Amino acid sequence: MDHFALRGGAMFAEDVPLATIAEQVGTPVYVYSRATLERHARVFKEALADLGDVHIAFAIKANPNLSVLRVLARQGFGADIVSVGEMKRALAAGVAAKDIVYSGVGKTRDDLAHALDAGIGQFNIELEEEGAALAEIAAAKGKTATAVLRVNPDVDAGTHAKISTGLSENKFGVPIDLAGDILARLDALKGLNMRGLALHIGSQIFDLDPIERAYAKVGALAMDLRKAGHVIDRIDLGGGLGVPYERDKVPPSPADYGAMVKRVTKDWGVTLMFEPGRVIAGNAGVLLTEVIWVKPGIVRPYVIVDAAMNDLARPAMYDAYHDFDAVHPTGEKMVANIAGPVCESGDTFAMDREIDAVKAGDLAVFRTAGAYGATMASTYNSRPLVPEVMVDGDRFAVVAERVKAEALIEAEPMPDFLA
Repeated sequence: MDHFALRGGAMFAEDVPLATIAEQVGTPVYVYSRATLERHARVFKEALADLGDVHIAFAIKANPNLSVLRVLARQGFGADIVSVGEMKRALAAGVAAKDIVYSGVGKTRDDLAHALDAGIGQFNIELEEEGAALAEIAAAKGKTATAVLRVNPDVDAGTHAKISTGLSENKFGVPIDLAGDILARLDALKGLNMRGLALHIGSQIFDLDPIERAYAKVGALAMDLRKAGHVIDRIDLGGGLGVPYERDKVPPSPADYGAMVKRVTKDWGVTLMFEPGRVIAGNAGVLLTEVIWVKPGIVRPYVIVDAAMNDLARPAMYDAYHDFDAVHPTGEKMVANIAGPVCESGDTFAMDREIDAVKAGDLAVFRTAGAYGATMASTYNSRPLVPEVMVDGDRFAVVAERVKAEALIEAEPMPDFLA
């Protein structure tokens, strides 16, 4: 459920007409619903309520906006980070350092040192050399780093190849058959407090079976490690639950997921950790855009909108689907291609799709754009970075300014030798 709905023939975000936001802020613009974020956070927490000791860390990569993070921090969420920049955002938004989990395959020594100094709660180690470096840095600082080892269970998540992370050929984690020996060696290092395991097999998952198989494999490994004398008191189960980009394709609910986790982990006796991202933020945002032209085509007309692939990259990167709805629908339909103004043939959002009939000057939204939207935006073609707005009932505020071309130019100093 989200809070973007038609009232009297016009689309609202909670109690604010989207047309009002377009008039006052301009387009394209991301619009987030606070009520939807809070509802999704509650539903996810309720789905895990019977699991005992749990830790939920929002995957900041999905949406790093400070206001979004503040809303989720107030719902009791920690943060799953993959960079020091994300760590700084989490702290600035009010997430306690102890509730931050540092994932990611490319942490540098400086990254590890910064995170140690900040006092984050857990490092998810991706390879043995990283763990050894973390131990060395921590010992030199007179600290002990709490960590878990990320395991690659070699399970196909059944999702898009570019967001699959749990196969043996993927870059994440250590092979599950080597994990025991690696953890044993790391466990012996001064400066490192190994506490368990982590895994994450992919994103936008619609079938719980591969997740269950991956959990079962890692659970069996955890029990073997415990029998061998290692402390295994936490397991990070990652994230990856899908969201309904297409209305007729319904993913498992958080409740379905929670029931599966309870069944698989009932005898583990550990703190269970989760890293939801898309499932919390996806449906909490839309990309509001204006139609520039409806260009006649040989086969289908092209609806040219002022949003582009630099604002919402997912369709160009993954052939991803986003529903496209008119803000003031007439009830009429048309079959068209939807494209942006960037000078790339790949700057298309949909081809040969039935949509609300629109004309130049009309407003429309790309739905389910609250995750992996603004966070992946760029300034390609020297286009401004898209702004972001949060709605709270009948009020709204700009929570990320539009970064205009002038500001980008000012950030590029001309060297003396070109003066």
